[in-house]
Amino acid sequence: MSGFRIGTRGSALATTQTGHVAEALRRAGAGEAQTIIVKTEGDVVTGSLASLGGTGVFAAALRQRVLDGEVDVAVHSLKDLPVLQPEGLSIAAIPARVDVRDVLVARDGLTLDTLPTGSVVGTGSPRRAAQLLAARPDLKVKDIRGNVPTRLRRVKGLELEHDDSASVGREHAGDLDAVILAGAGLDRLGLERFITERIDPMVMLPAPGQGALAVEVATGTLARDDEFTRALASLDDDATRLAVTAERALLNRLEGGCAAPLGALGLPGRAGFLRLDAVAVSPDGSRMLRRSLGGEVLFEADAVGLGHALADELLGLGAAGLMGTGPAEGGAK
Repeated sequence: MSGFRIGTRGSALATTQTGHVAEALRRAGAGEAQTIIVKTEGDVVTGSLASLGGTGVFAAALRQRVLDGEVDVAVHSLKDLPVLQPEGLSIAAIPARVDVRDVLVARDGLTLDTLPTGSVVGTGSPRRAAQLLAARPDLKVKDIRGNVPTRLRRVKGLELEHDDSASVGREHAGDLDAVILAGAGLDRLGLERFITERIDPMVMLPAPGQGALAVEVATGTLARDDEFTRALASLDDDATRLAVTAERALLNRLEGGCAAPLGALGLPGRAGFLRLDAVAVSPDGSRMLRRSLGGEVLFEADAVGLGHALADELLGLGAAGLMGTGPAEGGAK
């Protein structure tokens, strides 16, 4: 294989992430990449992310291009992928994870503790909104959408140099005191200078898979033994794969998605030990269930088992009713 076709969404973050993967594959011997931009439903339809059916709206078109043989590989933010894997597609590689934390970008260098009462904070994530209100019930949350520069422009007094992003939302520029975003995205875009606080996971647990990328191919591709498949294998990081597998297994068991105020984080330890932290929060932040479970995790089946076990504990305590995804059982503690 003299080269490969790699599919991506057209946002600055998506193309940057895809570029990193393409370069890593090239260095590993896969040849030169031809980048193909794919417009997804999430890029053209307005409305809140939850009302659009979740993060899968950003993945479906890319996945179809792989299934149709129009691209050889697609790169996704793992937190944006639905848990159930479509027939005919496989996640061939999950590279080493970067910073998992959510971050605050606030006016005047403010932090979560120093934002004045009544400050307006923007996020499109029910998970972030619920945990923010749990920590600071005196704040106001505004639902927002848009790419990273569009969201940053909404913070009072913040100016982006060489901002060539779409003009959508410019009428809202400076209407927020702060926004919350994934730190990994700002780091990858070289915009970390705008971060005023990296939020401790004890305060705000990230989304399952946050900070990780998924490199997806047609399942038949993995049956080959050539430069491309060997390059793909070299990108896969075992510790990251096991951690995110546990997180996504928990998400699946709880039947959660982007509309569920649910956070999870797998923390690898020594000798194959993995601790899984999870939190379920009521949408208004008034009630919270947070639990952890650890065990030896050497294979993906072990990671799935750990995720399911912690999910079952949360369900028994009433997590589904708490999050608004099902009937309540037990109570929050």
